[in-house]
Amino acid sequence: MALFVKKDIDGFFGLMTDNLMQLIVIGALCQQVCGISPTKVFGIILPGAAISIFIGNIFYAWQARKCSRREKRNDVTALPFGINTPSLFAFIFFVMLPVKLETGNPEMAWKVGLLACLGSGIIELVGALGAEFIRKHTPRAALLSGLAGIAITFIGMDFALRIFDRPLIAFLPFSIILIEYFARIRFPFGLPGGLVALGTGTVLAWVLFKLGVLVTWILLLCKTLWHNFILRFLPFQGERLERF
Repeated sequence: MALFVKKDIDGFFGLMTDNLMQLIVIGALCQQVCGISPTKVFGIILPGAAISIFIGNIFYAWQARKCSRREKRNDVTALPFGINTPSLFAFIFFVMLPVKLETGNPEMAWKVGLLACLGSGIIELVGALGAEFIRKHTPRAALLSGLAGIAITFIGMDFALRIFDRPLIAFLPFSIILIEYFARIRFPFGLPGGLVALGTGTVLAWVLFKLGVLVTWILLLCKTLWHNFILRFLPFQGERLERF
């Protein structure tokens, strides 16, 4: 099994974008909802989450490598490691926020969140002992339907709504993703679709922002010219126009 293939670049950008969004959400919710100080958020919480994501992906890659050697296969793919979006909102709104409202202490809310994460990990560890039995005796469609429902409801729908909220920026990257996955079109220089979509969206956002600033300055200039020059030299017509 090769340690690196070209398609890993596309997978990396997809996983990086997803985890980056999760970290941004964590930082925003911890401060705005739970009232945790920025020092703790950016000095402890986010670095800890980033380190855990890095170590988790390394461990999963090692497991895939081991599985490939044991089964003598070249088509083994490591499971991506990241932050579970439904669990993120559940811990924030159903664990940490109630503690914050009850005690008024953001520090206590954070500690209870850590304890809840530890308890969740223990439950998953115990459940893993029977995971293979469940996998063998449960139809694959039944196992994947719950995962697909969670992905569509808690992950996909939020970003889909954001596409329609910012159509000028989001529709072109969205089209690039669709073209890559369904039309099987290769991009110039072998660039991965995720990288092309991310770069296109970033450039569009900056260009539209700069255009908005330019239009704002033009409107302010026109307003200044109108009030300082046109109305001064055309007092009667200007007075009528202002009243109009």
